[in-house]
Amino acid sequence: MEDKRAAGAMSCRALRKAKPYLAMVSLQFGFAGMYIVSMVSLKRGLSHYVLATYRHVVATILIAPFAVVFERKIRPKMTLPTFLRIVALGFLEPVLDQNFYYQGMKITSAAFASAAINMLPAIAFIMAIMFRLETVNFKKLHSVAKVVGTVITVMGAMVMTLYKGPIIDFIKGRGQSHHKTSTQSSVDDQHFVTGTLMLLASSSSWAGFFILQSFTLKKYPAELSLTALICLMGMVEGAIVTLVMERDLTVWAIGWDSRLIAPVYSGVVCSGIAYYVQGVVNRERGPVFVTTFSPLCMIITAVLGLIVLAEQIHLGSVIGAIVIVLGLYTVVWGKSKDILPNSKGIVADEKGTSQELPITVDMTSANRSSSIASIDHINKDVVAGVSKIPAALTVDPHR
Repeated sequence: MEDKRAAGAMSCRALRKAKPYLAMVSLQFGFAGMYIVSMVSLKRGLSHYVLATYRHVVATILIAPFAVVFERKIRPKMTLPTFLRIVALGFLEPVLDQNFYYQGMKITSAAFASAAINMLPAIAFIMAIMFRLETVNFKKLHSVAKVVGTVITVMGAMVMTLYKGPIIDFIKGRGQSHHKTSTQSSVDDQHFVTGTLMLLASSSSWAGFFILQSFTLKKYPAELSLTALICLMGMVEGAIVTLVMERDLTVWAIGWDSRLIAPVYSGVVCSGIAYYVQGVVNRERGPVFVTTFSPLCMIITAVLGLIVLAEQIHLGSVIGAIVIVLGLYTVVWGKSKDILPNSKGIVADEKGTSQELPITVDMTSANRSSSIASIDHINKDVVAGVSKIPAALTVDPHR
């Protein structure tokens, strides 16, 4: 019986340890599907401003009821600094990131956009170091692994971006169809720099979102409510931007086709669910861990783009994908060795052992003498049967 209990406890610990990894890998499949569906909608004339706005309308409708019901007792009081942070979060990701990304993807391709977004882990890592959310100690192997893995990931993304190489025809007969789109390919080449800059701006905005989200969760630790508020602000701010950029009101009209599927799918999976899951993992493991898994999405998107959109797969994309995966797992290994603080002030490593946080007390000789004198005084009072200790020396056990 004891062996079964021990085995069950080990299984629970293993599952708890694997949850962040499973959650982030699952999200990458969801993001890959969003890229394909959104690309189809954009090619059919849907405005990316409208898509980003409708996406957060759906997400708000989905998440708000859960936030109201499940977090009504634990929701912190809203303050002005927290509200301003939520406004900034709604602008960074729902407005800046998504509009830059959709426009960059529209003038390049889904596979190229998902490859270029792999700069996200590197940008997030640099920002996390700047804001002291991540530490680097070159005397420790796992810390060096995080830096080396980030550099390898960037190198893989640069290979995919700068080197095309020959087209690899994985599916027989797809190669002939590409010759018919040579005109469109030349147009895309002309906008290559513009698209790349937009995708780089998208990555920077997204990384900034994760950094600010990490700080906001410390002051407003209600993931569902924060997700709903971010989606709401993204909807409002996105609508304002759309009204400014799109003067023709007919762009708001969508039909029962892919132009409806794209905002519904991306709103449910990539805004509602993703914001919440990323918030939970971000609070537990930090923004660098969340962004590290984005290169997987590129590989999934490239495969789906080949099958669904008949997009070209070049040799450079395959080589870059291999390099990116190596960098990804190097960073993940380094992050897995980090010591994680929990809410009780205990740090636990990935092997399940726990240690108390070290407490360093630096007292001068005068302070030490004063403390010793105070202790002697208390002891004398106790011996004398004094029942009341001075209020200045009283310790509240509930604190």
